[in-house]
Amino acid sequence: MSNSAAIDDREEGLAFQPKFDASGLLTCVATDAATGEVLMVAHMNDEALRKTVASGEAWYFSRSRNALWRKGETSGHVQRVIEMRMDCDQDAIWIRVEQSGAACHTGRRSCFYRKVEAGEGGARLSFVDADKVFDPKAVYRK
Repeated sequence: MSNSAAIDDREEGLAFQPKFDASGLLTCVATDAATGEVLMVAHMNDEALRKTVASGEAWYFSRSRNALWRKGETSGHVQRVIEMRMDCDQDAIWIRVEQSGAACHTGRRSCFYRKVEAGEGGARLSFVDADKVFDPKAVYRK
């Protein structure tokens, strides 16, 4: 198959052909299935992707810990997958989830709790939707 035929097959065909990066990862965006709120962005390796498809719960690969993890295995705040969508060239995945509790390890519902604002001297952050749902020190014992 020529390169252009392979690209066309990946972009227009129905074969599931995830295209992992050089580190063996896909970017995954998780949103709340009911509200559309972006909850988190994480990565999946082949095993995490297969476990997510098979179990119906979100699994990820932690780059910082170099380990596979099931969302909520420590906190109990699991993500039940409602729908998975692959992007056009199959190098990123979007999962719509039913989130129990909070998605962010900081205790917040979403990992996106700060807004970027232009200001004198450059960009800065301000808190938005930043209320904590749980105390991470109590949950993660750190």
